[in-house]
Amino acid sequence: MITKHLFGTLDGGTDVYTYTMKNKNGMSVRVSEFGGALVEIRVPDRWGRMTDVIGGYDSLRDYVLGDGYQGALIGRIGNRIAKGKFTLDGKEYSLFINNGVNSLHGGKVGFSHKLWSVKAVDGDEPKLILKLTSPDGEEGYPGTLSVTVTYALLASNALSIHYEAETDQKTIVNLTNHTYFNLGGYASGKVFDHVLQMDADHYLPTDETLIPTGELRSVEGTPFDFREPKTIGRDFDMENEDIKIAGGYDHCICFTGGETKEPVLRAQVYEPNSGRMMQVYTNQPCVQFYSGNFLSNADHPFKGGYPQNKQALFCLETQKMPDAINKPHFTSVVLTPEEKYDYTTIYQFSVKN
Repeated sequence: MITKHLFGTLDGGTDVYTYTMKNKNGMSVRVSEFGGALVEIRVPDRWGRMTDVIGGYDSLRDYVLGDGYQGALIGRIGNRIAKGKFTLDGKEYSLFINNGVNSLHGGKVGFSHKLWSVKAVDGDEPKLILKLTSPDGEEGYPGTLSVTVTYALLASNALSIHYEAETDQKTIVNLTNHTYFNLGGYASGKVFDHVLQMDADHYLPTDETLIPTGELRSVEGTPFDFREPKTIGRDFDMENEDIKIAGGYDHCICFTGGETKEPVLRAQVYEPNSGRMMQVYTNQPCVQFYSGNFLSNADHPFKGGYPQNKQALFCLETQKMPDAINKPHFTSVVLTPEEKYDYTTIYQFSVKN
């Protein structure tokens, strides 16, 4: 089942709608045309009680003006590009600087702040097909990029996100979704008790501006070793330069073996109080694990007026490596007219008694 509701009106007078998908189990996912953002995900706990497990805002205005990219689709390039510059086929391109000395999440007005067209396809497994065209030169990127993102609510209580993109000239693309999770409920406090496991043997150390240094470092003996399940908080205060620079986790974690043809299980998170578990299946090679270290904007409280607090939510943003265009040995983010960008990430929800 899909229902459509007016969310608000932009300054130019354009009405913005949200679409709520619901499956036969009662799980629901609400999506906004603005930013293609996930506004709400309600899933049952071990007692069958439905709770909203993602961050976000009550009003469209907060999505326009608030920071943090809550629930939004990110592009053309998710994550950071060093000093907002890259070279493609001998030509240098300059991007908007919006994160210290770097360009972050697409620039001044990335996909997170665009109005996406939405086609609703109802049924037992409802889906929303979102489309956006980014013209040649927008935000400094070459080529006209046509993007389709399909959100599907599966009968198994999973949310599938299928990313597709095509270009008319060589460009760079690294799409992701920036949803913040707390499986106890978005207003239930810090996420340190969540038990996280990731099939990842390397991570990317960064400089002081959070740009990867270029090294692929083994997780062995570091706070970034989640190959065996452990709480997010266990090694949070470990003496570690990378943790110190970011104020916590805000790093690209590289999956063992890299990219796969089909989505495979790469991460799972368990919240012991509610019993909720979330498994992440993807064919992307990496994930940006972010522990919400910069959540503190008092002007834009979360839904219900709940304040933004550091480490109250976490992100698992599947993607390719940050600043990859400037590091030839990193995962390629180049897309040519002969190719199609085609990746899927699935967030599977369940309960463990």
